[in-house]
Amino acid sequence: MLFIVSAPSGTGKTTVVERLVKVTDRLRLSRSYTSRAPRGDEQDGVDYNFVSRARFEKMIADGEFLEWADVFGNLYGTRTSDTSRCLQSGDDVVLVIDVQGARKVRGAGLPHVAIFVLPPSYDVLEQRLRGRSKDSEDAIRRRLQVARGEVSAFEEYDYVVINDELESCVERIKGIVLSERARLACVRDKALEIRRTFDRH
Repeated sequence: MLFIVSAPSGTGKTTVVERLVKVTDRLRLSRSYTSRAPRGDEQDGVDYNFVSRARFEKMIADGEFLEWADVFGNLYGTRTSDTSRCLQSGDDVVLVIDVQGARKVRGAGLPHVAIFVLPPSYDVLEQRLRGRSKDSEDAIRRRLQVARGEVSAFEEYDYVVINDELESCVERIKGIVLSERARLACVRDKALEIRRTFDRH
């Protein structure tokens, strides 16, 4: 199954999903590509696949992305082949993508479960953005302005989870993943196989 997790910048979606994949069996995080430079101790191939803008634009032209978006002047995208490889391995895959990217996946008609993570309030989001100390004042204002529009998109998603506390947020999303795995469409083949064992008696 393909899961999408979106949230306004600063909500903590990447931290939440990194924790989620550690505590949930058979769930893999799809590593995005980006044209921006690494920040702090970020590592290529671990945090993101860092590529030049020219390389990223060529990948767009070659149709390599399931979705991609321009976020505050930097390009981010999910490579179709990477997602397919993860799904074919038998694991579920989670994409951490913004509202733009989620709309592109939805538009492509790819079956997925979409989860939107909300901050507890505007004030809390502002505190988190300022607490990161990574951005200039102008950048923080820009992120808050974009967040105002993104928050309204929660109605496009299947589930909404509030990130008021990390561990409880992770547990709620894990519950969604486990519930979705129990849907009839996911377990029908296994259930039929079990029923056949009864038919033989």
